[in-house]
Amino acid sequence: MAKKIRLLIAILTLSFGTAVHAQQDAQYTQYMYNTVSVNPAYAGSRGHLSIAVLYRNQWLGLDGAPETQTLNIHTPMGYRGVGLGISVVNDKIGPTSETYFDVDFSYTIRTSVDGKLSFGLKGSAHMLDIRYSELDEFDIDPQLQSQQDIQNKFSPNIGAGVYYHTERFYTGISAPRLLETTHFDEASISEAKEQMNWYFITGYVWDLNPFLKFKPTLLTKVVQGAPLQADISANFMLNEKFIGGIAYRWDAAFSGLVGFRLSDEMFIGLAYDREITDLGAATFNDGSFEIIVRYDFLKNVGNLKSPRFF
Repeated sequence: MAKKIRLLIAILTLSFGTAVHAQQDAQYTQYMYNTVSVNPAYAGSRGHLSIAVLYRNQWLGLDGAPETQTLNIHTPMGYRGVGLGISVVNDKIGPTSETYFDVDFSYTIRTSVDGKLSFGLKGSAHMLDIRYSELDEFDIDPQLQSQQDIQNKFSPNIGAGVYYHTERFYTGISAPRLLETTHFDEASISEAKEQMNWYFITGYVWDLNPFLKFKPTLLTKVVQGAPLQADISANFMLNEKFIGGIAYRWDAAFSGLVGFRLSDEMFIGLAYDREITDLGAATFNDGSFEIIVRYDFLKNVGNLKSPRFF
């Protein structure tokens, strides 16, 4: 078993050491509560200062498996229609670590009594670490093992998005990283080019009765050289407090989601994924776990009609 795990990690590591042309952004099962990470136009759309922290541990029980930590803060500003946000995303897999420092700007116009259309821009600073020295225990290409560790390699990037929402419906399209950055020196034995990830997100909230709401959502991600990724989820909210649902990542995983609105201001969400690929076999990993905590600094809480479901 341990040998299989070490072999799998070596394969994952090699994916960074050969010509990689489809590097993808971190993925989230609870994307519906973490929209600002994929679409800068969402910044400030909640109408108040909002802070969210997310942790994802993918492929539990597998050494070197992906881990993601995300912190985002966004708020509308004093200027009409302007929103600002700051995000930090740290993504680890095997001997590699990537950290993004993002600044989001949005501008919103009202299109109807209930509808708002937002345009967003994202500026990113990307830091990359690769610890080739950790590959010594694996029987892989000696040339790769002989490479010098890469520490805090910096590269800038920009992104853009459009987001439309009413009280019940939302949709958006975005590309958080527009620049196709080459992370390794072209003269090296290997290189990895970060290509654009295009996102489309949408969802709708139905009142099934005075106590129960239903919200189906969809997130699709398109990147050249990789299969189309589609995440479909269905969530129910009971008494404006408790959320439960299921999700399906196309040809990849089934997920269960639960959420608790501890107060009008604080929400906590949990998700568990079970792979349906070969990697999902019990001998390899115990699934993936994700938790998000969000706090909204509400004004005039006593006049709040109902908490936002998105």
